[in-house]
Amino acid sequence: MVGVPVRFSRWSRARWFRAVLAALYVVALAAAVPRGAGGHGRDGSWSSEEARRFWGPTRMSAASDDNDGDALSEAQRITGSARHFDGVPSVGVIFYVGEDMKNHHCTASVVHSPKGNMIITAGHCSMGDDAAFVPDYQQGRSKQPYGVWAVDRTFIDPRRQDTGEGSDLDFAFATVKPDVLGRQIERVTGANRLVRTPGYVNRVTVIGYPDVDDDPADEAIRCSAMTTQLDRRRQMRMVCDGFYSGTSGSPWLTHFDEKTRTGDLIGVLGGFNGGGPDGEEGSRISYAPINDDEIFKLYLDAINDRDPKRD
Repeated sequence: MVGVPVRFSRWSRARWFRAVLAALYVVALAAAVPRGAGGHGRDGSWSSEEARRFWGPTRMSAASDDNDGDALSEAQRITGSARHFDGVPSVGVIFYVGEDMKNHHCTASVVHSPKGNMIITAGHCSMGDDAAFVPDYQQGRSKQPYGVWAVDRTFIDPRRQDTGEGSDLDFAFATVKPDVLGRQIERVTGANRLVRTPGYVNRVTVIGYPDVDDDPADEAIRCSAMTTQLDRRRQMRMVCDGFYSGTSGSPWLTHFDEKTRTGDLIGVLGGFNGGGPDGEEGSRISYAPINDDEIFKLYLDAINDRDPKRD
């Protein structure tokens, strides 16, 4: 794996300054309790068709389509290191439209929802305006296998912080607009199931996209690992090398099905300090807040399209 240790929050440092607290909050799925859930609305002028057109061949960087077919099976073994593989339809990257479209800075995934239009990512992944989600992103292709989807509205818990108890709330949902045929994204890509985290010790499959600055291969990575509890936090911890900047929001899946290429989503990469320690251990150790009542409250806010409000 080529790269340097992860910096703060697992997304590109340069993007951190450009995005400037824009207001991210992405993704959606399943069940639960009260209302609330702040969101950033749009005026309706940004569509998935516009996102697809903006993508365009000239905005793509040159790349080969070579992928190691054996990496998929190898990645299932707990090796302590992530492997490149072809990717899956329900997991992709967030791009900030209006720039060169060569650098993605967070990972997101589709989660099941009543309308079939939800994705989930880390709460610290600020999106701002005119963001696009590209499922099963393939570098160098002018036409992406599952399209380019305009992000409509994002939802994040207003209590989220990078440290302290607020870091236990580092998850976000977002709705995406239908494509030019009127289809919702879940119909095209399938979706993972949002479920409660059963405990701190789990065998997970984690899929993400490091940014090209840290991993020039610019391909999806996959790792299977055992989780433990992060000390004094309602968060899981895993050890697997290769999760550089750009992997914030990566889904942590249990019961991953090789045929459907989906699973039960029990967390997303994020949490304390943006999802991992500073320094040399940053790309080897990752965190994810557990799915408890709070994420399902936010999920309900997202599926009901209401602002997140918390006492």
